[in-house]
Amino acid sequence: MNKYLFSGILIAFCGICAYSQNSRNSDLIKSAGDAKNNDNANVVAVYDSTIVDVRETGLSYSTMHKLVKILTTTGAKENKVAVFGYDPLSADVQLKVARIYKKNGMIITLDVNKVKDYPAPARSIFWGAREKMIEFGRLEPGDAIETITFRKGFTYALLQDQGDEDKFIPPMKGQFYDIVEFYSKMPVKEKVYLISLPADKQLQYCFYNGESSSNFLMSTDKINKEIVVTNPQKVQSPEAGITKDEVLNRSGKNIYCWTKKDIIPYKSEPSMVSPSDVAPKLLLSTTKDWFDKSLWFYNVNESYKSFEVTPDVKKKVDEILKNTTDEGEKIAKLTHWVAEEVRYSGLSMGKGEGYTLHKGSVTYLDRCGVCKDKAGMLITMLRAAGFESYPAMTMAGSRIDRIPADQFNHSVAVVKRSNGQWNLLDPTWVPGVRELWSSAEQQQQFLMGIPGGVDLMTTPISPAENHYWKLNNKAVLNDKGTLEGTITLQADGQSDASIRRAFSRSYRSEWEEYIPSAIHEFNPKAEILEQYYQNPDDLSKPMTIKVRYRIPEYAIINQGKIIFTPLAAANPFRDGSMTPEMYTDTTMYERAYGFRMRCSKLTEITDTTIIPDNGGVAFIPQFKTVIGKAAAFDGKYSIEKGNMLVLNAKHRMEKRVYEANEWPDFRNALAERIKMTQLPVIFKMKIPR
Repeated sequence: MNKYLFSGILIAFCGICAYSQNSRNSDLIKSAGDAKNNDNANVVAVYDSTIVDVRETGLSYSTMHKLVKILTTTGAKENKVAVFGYDPLSADVQLKVARIYKKNGMIITLDVNKVKDYPAPARSIFWGAREKMIEFGRLEPGDAIETITFRKGFTYALLQDQGDEDKFIPPMKGQFYDIVEFYSKMPVKEKVYLISLPADKQLQYCFYNGESSSNFLMSTDKINKEIVVTNPQKVQSPEAGITKDEVLNRSGKNIYCWTKKDIIPYKSEPSMVSPSDVAPKLLLSTTKDWFDKSLWFYNVNESYKSFEVTPDVKKKVDEILKNTTDEGEKIAKLTHWVAEEVRYSGLSMGKGEGYTLHKGSVTYLDRCGVCKDKAGMLITMLRAAGFESYPAMTMAGSRIDRIPADQFNHSVAVVKRSNGQWNLLDPTWVPGVRELWSSAEQQQQFLMGIPGGVDLMTTPISPAENHYWKLNNKAVLNDKGTLEGTITLQADGQSDASIRRAFSRSYRSEWEEYIPSAIHEFNPKAEILEQYYQNPDDLSKPMTIKVRYRIPEYAIINQGKIIFTPLAAANPFRDGSMTPEMYTDTTMYERAYGFRMRCSKLTEITDTTIIPDNGGVAFIPQFKTVIGKAAAFDGKYSIEKGNMLVLNAKHRMEKRVYEANEWPDFRNALAERIKMTQLPVIFKMKIPR
């Protein structure tokens, strides 16, 4: 069937043929209501429809038709232009129709020949992405804008010498996948996704985090006569494909359609997981399973010889590993060389972008690249050192689900140790980090591209002890309220990395000023008597900061009382880099969605303060002990030898990603720690005899 005829038929079927629908659109716009009817939203999507026609090669043609009603002046300002992004290497976008439905009934059709095509704004990654833009101009509440766009291609490009149309064929030739969000920041009255697929391609699909209003399969030979709905059963498991009874092979095409009405924007929560983890979405793929994807990823890079070792690379590896015999030390040295010496900056290499990793020899000369380039460089160097190493794909920031649609945004490396164990390495995320694999990526799915293929896997939880943050203060408080002592901060893992970042964010010439600025921000009267910090460039041992200080008038002495918060309890190192968890909103008692922190963490706080001769305790804070699987807190003050105030506290965060039902324990533990920073101790002044 001619592709344009097919698209026209489907558009008519879905009730979105622009020519015949102007009057119907006007009726739909009126019935969509105003801001009050739409939870005070700025705009509402009257409908949002996508029609996809897939060919035997996997090449897809998509028609997107959208009608949006403006509800407020803010919505009018935000929609005065429409922008459509694309990558010329792998896709093309054409705006076919752009209309304005004025609230007075006038319909204005814009000249799509005036569409502007320009390079997309970019930072760090310059791959030649472009945008097409059309201006609607001044809009008013009650107006509506309609767009129909045609798109061919996909979102990644593969290394191949291809003809004009062939360059839009996806990397896994003959395969198709899509990720369809059935959630939106605006209310949507109706969303439709319809796909036509060659009948010999078995489609796996699953609707996650909810249900569509309908999903069904129909045959193209009856599309003009009647709509055939056959066995509209829901897929019961992510691994399930189309059932035998659902397959209709009457004219070489199967058509599947999903619709959902009255989509309400989800209410976001602070620190929540990615919306794609919890909001409704549809995943589709013709790839059999993750094993097939893994094997393909292995083959495509080996065929291109992405990791071929050149004499220059071998010479550099020998230089780096000179006199190094330990296996782990070799891996660490090569990982950190790539992490520190290859700048993160993506330059377009044309047809080389996508799943094919750039050759290590090229990255070695350029000394720059994105995550896949850094991973490829490390794999090449590891092979030069005699290791078995391959690439892996992962998704930083959200979950990868079981349907083998390409849910990846990050590339890393894996190396096989002599004991047969695979280790993950990430040269992109570990500059200035003692780890070789960033634990900020724990509980994250990944797929290795290794011989024979492998299933999707998940990175393990990193124990909190691996990321300790220990603050110890020993001080003397005199009868004038001056506090003098030494405070020491030690950390490892991701907590260690947070301290190093506090220095690396500034110039080396400013490193000496970091500790004074942090202490002075905490208390402007503080005097730094002596400071020490380990060289942030030295990754051989955990980071340590030690400060000898004097803070006049630290304690309030008034009305017969001594009032102060021990320095370690108050925490002078309280910026968002050092202790990001302390900025978590604990006013919420319940959560609808899962949430995440930067990393698992163990915080230990000890403080010993010798206090002036006093008349006894007036108030010492007491803290609840929280023991949970997700988090825990235990803190206690004690008085020793009559004039020594001692604090011992531990706060544990057991992982990075949490379920919503784990929030109560997590919140309660964190709330007690926050309370510890805020509540002072109070002693009575001794009355002279």
